Amino acid sequence: MVGNHSGVIKFYIEGFSGSPEFRHTLFAIFFFSFFVTIMGNVIIIVIVCADHRLHSPMYFFLGHLSCLDVLITSTLIPPMLGGLLMSELLTMSFSACFTQLFLYLSFGTTELALLGIMAVDRYVAVCNPLRYNIIMNNQVCISVVTLAWVLGFLIEIWPVYATFQLPFCRSTVVNHFYCDRGLLLKLSCEDTAFLEFILFLMAVVILFGSLLPTLISYTYIISTILKISSASGRRKAFSTCASHFTFVIIGYGTCLFLYVKPKQTQAAEYNRIVSLMISVVTPFLTPFIFTLRNDKVKEVLRDGMKHCYHLFKGQVHFPSRSLFPVGTNAIDLLQYYSV
Repeated sequence: MVGNHSGVIKFYIEGFSGSPEFRHTLFAIFFFSFFVTIMGNVIIIVIVCADHRLHSPMYFFLGHLSCLDVLITSTLIPPMLGGLLMSELLTMSFSACFTQLFLYLSFGTTELALLGIMAVDRYVAVCNPLRYNIIMNNQVCISVVTLAWVLGFLIEIWPVYATFQLPFCRSTVVNHFYCDRGLLLKLSCEDTAFLEFILFLMAVVILFGSLLPTLISYTYIISTILKISSASGRRKAFSTCASHFTFVIIGYGTCLFLYVKPKQTQAAEYNRIVSLMISVVTPFLTPFIFTLRNDKVKEVLRDGMKHCYHLFKGQVHFPSRSLFPVGTNAIDLLQYYSV
């Protein structure tokens, strides 16, 4: 039996098998996606912080979402890239595996909570436009985001701790590209049925707890949009909602597929592509789905490039613009506060 002593146990991450040429090809693909993910989300964070035109609740939440995507990607992808360049299995210490799993689950839980918050913010903007600035004031926005971050970390402390208290007597080879919890449970020589059931209940609470406000918010949003008399206005509004809803489907769909299972060890038998959707594809798509298709963000990016050009030429010009647009009807506010 391999005891659960942090100084003794080492986990061996199998990653992706195949010929050196295949592994190098995967390295190039994942490195490119990692680079684009980091650059795209960092640009979002910078412009949200720097440009007053994006100082609104929706972009405030988007900044935190981009930050979470950077953290999730940075937690999983660099070790995976290192493993692709190695001829032997990637070795991770007990503490490194513990830290990776804890951070990954904590960031993921926080992101799910943030998606629910963003859906409620969208509902308020569309269905209660005249009271939007009163309801979604600075104090409320900061409070709900802080709560999401704190709960995201607190909720995952016990599950990760309980997982690493198990004795690993069968093997310490993890057939994945990161320290997956389901596979760690499978490596234990103890009966993990009760722990798996508790983890299943927690996954249900976390996922459906954040999905429920999203579904309710979209129900009211769609009801409001259907009352718009203009056909072109309805199409434009539905198109605006489609981007966010696509992200919700990808994120929640993969999480439900992987984690909402009575027997957590079953996750070991599923394709790694599903995990890649969460750790690689979704963060990669975030800048494109949420911001780069948004006219307000594209305007800020264009002005930023112009400012850089003028700065390089020694002629800095800062145009004066109002913080919020004029208009209080539902479709205008949906286009402005949505991405």
